[in-house]
Amino acid sequence: MTLYIETHGNGPDLVLLHGWGLHSGLFGPVIEPLAKRFRLHLVDLPGHGRSPMLEDEYTLENVAKAVADAVPNHALWLGWSLGGRITLAAAAAGAAVEKMILVGANPCFTQKPAWPHAMPEAELEQFAAALRNDYKATLQRFVALQSRGSASAREELRTLREELFAHGEPDPRALAGGLATLRDTDLRPTLAGIGQPTLLLHGERDTLTPLAAAEYTAAQLPNGKLEVIAGAGHAPFISHPDAFIRAVRRFLDA
Repeated sequence: MTLYIETHGNGPDLVLLHGWGLHSGLFGPVIEPLAKRFRLHLVDLPGHGRSPMLEDEYTLENVAKAVADAVPNHALWLGWSLGGRITLAAAAAGAAVEKMILVGANPCFTQKPAWPHAMPEAELEQFAAALRNDYKATLQRFVALQSRGSASAREELRTLREELFAHGEPDPRALAGGLATLRDTDLRPTLAGIGQPTLLLHGERDTLTPLAAAEYTAAQLPNGKLEVIAGAGHAPFISHPDAFIRAVRRFLDA
């Protein structure tokens, strides 16, 4: 399959992966500043934005492989939310990822015994049921969750809603497959074997992916570190672009 990828700028290759139900246009506030230092590869995930649906079963591993096959080897990867899980899965599978930045990412998205840092599984099942009945309304509710807690929640939600269908509507099969990966895939056992230098860049007020999940992930990764953006929620590149860009440059230029 051929994924839709926009390229901007010159320099080291930097792959940007968006979250569930959205598209790469969400990175708009940080594209121009980052393109002054890096060659950006903005990927629309399979079945999202302007990319076709995955031909194989929609699993986290298959999506990660499709992305890895489509972007340059030894690139830097930045993944937000579901995109962060895809980044972790690609690295765990041996993809040629040089460094990683995980933004608002969680290795296990649903609550389990001794793992409270996630969404209750019943709540995710409610989303899945609502998705089957009215996926547009469900996506509108989901982006509202993403902005919750941010110091700039109102402006952030406005941006998310404006961008939601700006590159077309996501394939319902991709939405269902993405939710299934969030529900079923636990990446915690893979973390100790992922050696790439990794920055966990997390909003202080992220309520969708609790900060404790990022603290855990950073501690489990052999070369992980955590940086918290004060006042930010789940999408700090929208609400706090300047702080986000500074953190990305500091880490990738080190």
